[in-house]
Amino acid sequence: RITDDADPLFLYSVAIGEEDFQSLKSQQGLLVDFSAFSQKFIDLLEQCILEQGKQVPRFLIQLVTSSPALDCMPACLNVVETNPFKHLTHLSLKLLAGSDSDVKKYLAICIKNLKKSACGDFFQALAEKSKELDKLQNEWTSQTTSLTNRYSQEITAEKEKVLRIQAQYQLQHEQQKKEMEATCNRKVHHLETRVSEFETVNKDLTEKKYKSESSIRELKSKFAGLEEEYQRAKQEVLSLRRENSTLDTECHEKEKLLNQLRTRIAVLEQEVKDKEQVVIRSTDVCESAQEHKLEESLEMKQLQIGKFETAVKSISEELLKANEIIKKLQGEMKKLMEKMKLKNAVTLQQEKILGEKEQTLQKERLELNNVKQALQQKEEEVFKLQEQLDITVQKLEESKQLLKTNENGKESKGTL
Repeated sequence: RITDDADPLFLYSVAIGEEDFQSLKSQQGLLVDFSAFSQKFIDLLEQCILEQGKQVPRFLIQLVTSSPALDCMPACLNVVETNPFKHLTHLSLKLLAGSDSDVKKYLAICIKNLKKSACGDFFQALAEKSKELDKLQNEWTSQTTSLTNRYSQEITAEKEKVLRIQAQYQLQHEQQKKEMEATCNRKVHHLETRVSEFETVNKDLTEKKYKSESSIRELKSKFAGLEEEYQRAKQEVLSLRRENSTLDTECHEKEKLLNQLRTRIAVLEQEVKDKEQVVIRSTDVCESAQEHKLEESLEMKQLQIGKFETAVKSISEELLKANEIIKKLQGEMKKLMEKMKLKNAVTLQQEKILGEKEQTLQKERLELNNVKQALQQKEEEVFKLQEQLDITVQKLEESKQLLKTNENGKESKGTL
């Protein structure tokens, strides 16, 4: 039968008769008889117990159970010998799981045995404790009597000794008290002086701290104003740069148009020169024709001259218009250039002011950081002085308490 103390419902068992053993012997090749089987099986189990503490045990016991869903299936108990080559099973027994009635019977037996064991142990322990109690009571009575007698004698001797020592101690105590009072008075005076010095230093540092905080507030206000001016100046510079870019584009377009008009004027002037040459040649031809009295040819030439004069007149008008446009464009270009110069000057001035503002802003930032660092150092000094002041005050209180304790001790001894 196999059970588990941690699980009272764990119960497997097998009953092997002589017929069952014969079948088992033939199946597993056992060499022992039925009469020696029990002892050999016990020897194997003891061998497994001896091997269980080793890192690589030679004999093992294996219990192979089915899954919880297959409780009806039998379990196998195997006694296995291990070696580096293979695992050799010496014996394999099939165990049946206990039914509900078997488990109940087993639990009833366990409870009965437990009750018997507990009651027997309890009554045995109770008897032993009673004997020990009687023995201790007798020893305690005898020891109490002897100790009472001995302590009475010792108390009488100690009282006499205490009276002698008390007189000596009274003299020493008076002298030590006077010395301690003088020492404490000196310490108190010294500590009070240091307290007043620390309070003065603390007051000065506190005033410096308030002044530094006031300076920081002023610098922060000034810094905020400078930051606003810096941002406004920066926006103005960006606006002027965009306007300069627009003027540059417009100036480039005007120059392009002016170049086109200049090209057109040059072409028209060349045409006028060509027409004048034609007129001169035509006039020469006319004079030659008059000399030769070629009236028909003269009329044709005169017509051509009229056409040429008309063309020259129109070209001259176009030249005049072009010159006017050029003069107008030149005036506009001049105004644009002046405006660009003015804008550039204003931009440079704004950038210069912006640089100065930025430098001032950097200086203010540096000064603000310096003041903050100085304030932090002052606060650390105040903190350290405050700690020293607290320690000094504590020592002063301890000295006063010590004086008070000494005075109370003196009064209590005088009363005694």
